[in-house]
Amino acid sequence: MNYVYLLRCADGSLYCGWTTDPEARLKAHNSGKGAKYTRSRLPVELAWLEAHEDRHEALSREWHVKRMSREEKLRLIRGENETGEKETARGK
Repeated sequence: MNYVYLLRCADGSLYCGWTTDPEARLKAHNSGKGAKYTRSRLPVELAWLEAHEDRHEALSREWHVKRMSREEKLRLIRGENETGEKETARGK
């Protein structure tokens, strides 16, 4: 599996990335060996995670999430759609 994730940094900012091992990637971020962006914003916590079957699909989703506004990302974290309504669980 491949995963797209959002981290909430200590300064309140959000970071988006992708990985095949969310637990190991979170540990890497918190040890300062993750992305350059998160190194000065520790600790970070996992705020949102989405699973994808293939790498291409995950990278495409990451690209789209990175282009979302902060408010859109917060809605994603809360499980809401564009209008603010709760989304139902969808299988990936």
